[in-house]
Amino acid sequence: MKANGHAESTIKDTNILLTVLSRTADLTNPEEVKLTIANMKIQNASKENYAKAYTHLARKSQIQWKRPTYKTTRKIPIIPTRENIMKVISASKKYATIFKILMETGLMPYELSHVEQKDTDLERGILNARGYKTHYSRTFKLTQETNAMLKLYFAKYTKFPESPSMQEAWARTRNKVANKLQDPTLKTIRLYDLRHYYATMLYDKTRDILLVKQQLGHHQIETTMIYTQLIHFNEEQNYTVKTTTNIKEATDLIEHGFEYIQEIDGIRLYRKRK
Repeated sequence: MKANGHAESTIKDTNILLTVLSRTADLTNPEEVKLTIANMKIQNASKENYAKAYTHLARKSQIQWKRPTYKTTRKIPIIPTRENIMKVISASKKYATIFKILMETGLMPYELSHVEQKDTDLERGILNARGYKTHYSRTFKLTQETNAMLKLYFAKYTKFPESPSMQEAWARTRNKVANKLQDPTLKTIRLYDLRHYYATMLYDKTRDILLVKQQLGHHQIETTMIYTQLIHFNEEQNYTVKTTTNIKEATDLIEHGFEYIQEIDGIRLYRKRK
């Protein structure tokens, strides 16, 4: 798998799945493996992962194997509010910068873990990230606040921690905050939900699904389309409203990011999110 360009994390995951299979099935017997996977009391998406893992072994060992397929239904994620995300971020010390970047860029934890200081331009607030698995590499412009946090982070640490450490830190901090505030709903927020939050807010702001696809690093638009189905939050619905009566005023507003809404009594209304 390594020779074929698979990531180390993918190889590690495959090894774990095959180890689990070997406990109840003879890996030299593909029909037994198929039956074992079918009888597992897990979601179809997980069964598909086991089947993919065995496919690697079968190909290497020249075992005749017709991989079964399992229909999976993509779940529409529950998007956390900015307020709840910030409750967790503000309660963290070392990982606050990491969580803020994930929230602001939609990067996967694994992608951020491989970002080095040389991949950033701290003067301009630019962060470059290499794509993970089938994702494209991307470039992000950080907010001044997050860039300032990143400068302080690199002044103290030489690199980002591995993704499992990020996930453990998030769960630990999140649970601590949930217990302190006596709000069990906070415990449902996964670190990966920061990526969902970013994508949802970006689409809600721009209505540009191709831009969302690009910023998430997706290859297929179908993967990105899920974010067109998600709800909008009232916290993101504050607008600055302007009116125009001539083309010059309208042109100026459009150049400054305002969108046309409607015309009332000869006066055109435009708005832009604050």
